[in-house]
Amino acid sequence: MFESLSERLGGVFDRLTKAGALSEADVITALREVRTALLEADVSLPVARDFIKRVQDKATGAAVTKSITPGQMVVKIVHDELIRVLAGDGDPEALKIDNPPATILMVGLQGSGKTTTTAKLAKRLKDKNGKRVLLASLDTNRPAAMEQLAILGAQIGVDSLPIVKGETAVQIAKRAKTQANLGGYDVLFLDTAGRLHIDEVLMDEIQSVRDIAQPRETLLVVDGLTGQDAVNVATEFDGKVGISGVVLTRMDGDGRGGAALSMRAVTGKPIRFVGLGEKMDAIETFDADRVAGRILGMGDIVALVERAQETFEAEQAERMAKRFAKGLFNMNDLRMQLEQMMKMGGMQGLMGMMPGMGKMSAQAEAAGLNDKMLTHQIALINSMTKKERANPDLLAASRKKRIAAGAGLDVSDLNRLLKQHKQMADMMKKMGKGGMMKNMIRQFMGKGGMPDPSKMSPEQLAEAAKGMQQGMGGPGGFGGGMGGMPRGMTLPAGLSGLMKKK
Repeated sequence: MFESLSERLGGVFDRLTKAGALSEADVITALREVRTALLEADVSLPVARDFIKRVQDKATGAAVTKSITPGQMVVKIVHDELIRVLAGDGDPEALKIDNPPATILMVGLQGSGKTTTTAKLAKRLKDKNGKRVLLASLDTNRPAAMEQLAILGAQIGVDSLPIVKGETAVQIAKRAKTQANLGGYDVLFLDTAGRLHIDEVLMDEIQSVRDIAQPRETLLVVDGLTGQDAVNVATEFDGKVGISGVVLTRMDGDGRGGAALSMRAVTGKPIRFVGLGEKMDAIETFDADRVAGRILGMGDIVALVERAQETFEAEQAERMAKRFAKGLFNMNDLRMQLEQMMKMGGMQGLMGMMPGMGKMSAQAEAAGLNDKMLTHQIALINSMTKKERANPDLLAASRKKRIAAGAGLDVSDLNRLLKQHKQMADMMKKMGKGGMMKNMIRQFMGKGGMPDPSKMSPEQLAEAAKGMQQGMGGPGGFGGGMGGMPRGMTLPAGLSGLMKKK
């Protein structure tokens, strides 16, 4: 998300912070580059102009240009202005689901990911809020649209309204409201039909459904890859139907991300969620502070801790922590670490959330440190027998050939994995001595288990960020120690050695 914009801005701010004292001309020149970067990222011209003007007014003041670190001050001003553009007057409130059954009307054009997003939100409310959810598809035009929502509902364990052929969207909405009331549901999702473009028939149908359903929320789903056209779609829907929030999909792609930066400023409607993939849990609450941090390469430590909470099983993590404290670390442990990295977003996803590591993402990719490498390593471990995974010292030349062939890789790939495992096992033994491992876990985790990032102070988050960065070997490289990673989670050691060999 915002990869190209982040790279461009990163280059501009690197030059600013290295320059020492800045003149007004330096700031103006840098902001000209920032303006170009915003326009290339498909941010609307009025939004970009207003953004640059506000930053320039604050950044060219005497208190800034004469300060000890003016470059860093300019970066802070840009960060604050990014938050203002993304959040508007205030961060969006939580979904209004306080009056059951609360109806949420899902609208948008065909192909925007509306049906998938409906299922994602339903799963989120069921799993995180404990709500009973009912899904109803009102799409009588697209072939198998109703069946698609029913299948997704079954996959996530959420009820869907039985399909009755021949009913109109308004009739389905009435039946859904009755069913939600009689069934004691907390939330009712109405997935409306879409079109390839905005037309009167589409708007008339949605308005009729809206009048019947009286929704607590009307969420517009738009494809983030469509750029400024997404903003135009939001403006049209809000003018004719009225929307309470926006969900941007496909924000995990390589799109320029300008729609997100322009959406709030142009429409005045908050971005509630962003879709980050096809999986049912690949959706996040949109947080302006955290998104601004990602854009400027400051990482998103809160998202990393939250993802760790969702990924790690407490009992399993406790067992692993005890093994690590004793210096025990075999191939099964390494495989578990690799699988956890994949669940948390893979190599690139983790680096993007760590402060200072986003800039190294391209370098890591070029060196072959990517998700493909992780899947290859998991395949090699899976190709071993139980005895070999428990005791890698058994691996003689003949066994290595068999394992590599079984994974479809070379023996040299297996040798690199074994070297990586040995480095990490040695590290675990050193950290296990004198209670260093337990102290690290206690320092980051506390006695009560995984911390709630929303209740952590800025100082605690900063300490967690520092520890996680150390876990990847610091800003200058990869590998190293655990350094405060969440319980049961260590990044594979020896990656810096792999990079040098590439």
